[in-house]
Amino acid sequence: MSLYRDEAVVLRTQKLGEADRIVTLLTRRTGLVRAVGKGVRRTKSRFGARLEPFSHVDLQLYTGRTLDVVTQAETLRAYGESIVTDYPRYTAATAMLETAEKIVVVEKDPALRQFLLLIGALRTLGEGGHDPRLVLDAYLLRSLAVAGYAPALAECARCGSRGEHRAFAVHAGGTVCTVCRPHGSTAPAPESTRLMSALLGGDWAAADASEGRHRAECSGLVAAYLQWHLENGIRSLRLVERS
Repeated sequence: MSLYRDEAVVLRTQKLGEADRIVTLLTRRTGLVRAVGKGVRRTKSRFGARLEPFSHVDLQLYTGRTLDVVTQAETLRAYGESIVTDYPRYTAATAMLETAEKIVVVEKDPALRQFLLLIGALRTLGEGGHDPRLVLDAYLLRSLAVAGYAPALAECARCGSRGEHRAFAVHAGGTVCTVCRPHGSTAPAPESTRLMSALLGGDWAAADASEGRHRAECSGLVAAYLQWHLENGIRSLRLVERS
């Protein structure tokens, strides 16, 4: 038996047998981990309530043949308490968890930056200081950037010419100039692409001052860009309020 300890965010749970759960975790040091929480669905379970989505937990696990097993769990921060009672926050957080699982992909491959990014996004969402849609889009853009898929926003994605180009092509990698503009490009408002830049760069003053129509257009671009670069779509994005 090989014991190890790690911090984690609970991404997803699914039933296993009569009393157990399979818990999908994004951990600080180990990366993506799928583990069994034995007996956690029983009412007398010592730590069943701690292994719920949105929870930041300190865990002890041991390595199993196919799935690891959780032996101890302590709550560090229950982000779900401030998220699940508010629909916009809840749907945004759900999309974050699904994205984190699909963007890391490889199990037990350390992904510290993705872990810290998710923790920061859940904390910001729980504090309620910004529109949940803005927090989600900022997380999605930064998560893509960490994974190596940052959109080109200050230069042409094809030729590299600097400038604020009007066309945006998801399949080309971001904004494109008039010469390189491929078929299927869109022409978003300049304010919408500036909002994307603000979210990617952490300029919350500019993001918070943006208009609703530009937020909606920005969200559409971010969602399309994300799902183009992931092999599987993010189903929970359909539930996010974007009007």
